[in-house]
Amino acid sequence: MAIPDAVLSDLRQELERQKIRLERSMSLTEEAVRPVELDQQAVGRLSRMDSMQNQQMSRNLQDREQARYAAIRTALERMDRGEYGSCADCGDEIQAGRLFVVPEIAHCPACSG
Repeated sequence: MAIPDAVLSDLRQELERQKIRLERSMSLTEEAVRPVELDQQAVGRLSRMDSMQNQQMSRNLQDREQARYAAIRTALERMDRGEYGSCADCGDEIQAGRLFVVPEIAHCPACSG
């Protein structure tokens, strides 16, 4: 059963909203992963270690953001091709409720493993 046009429209709007939020967040994260300056005068040893730890956490966040952004873009491309709502592996229908929870999902529960 195909996803009704009204539901598909709502899902597209949600994906677009999430994409815009991620773009904003990614620009902030990009600033947070810049190299920590080695200036012992301005930042003490412990403060520098804290800065480096914060930078690593920001890198991890950046990786997650980039992966989610790619998934959202792929979902939008699948919508454009008329493939959205079908599992990318087996072709089975993905339930609309699942799509509303995670609109960028590309796999059915059986293939998500």
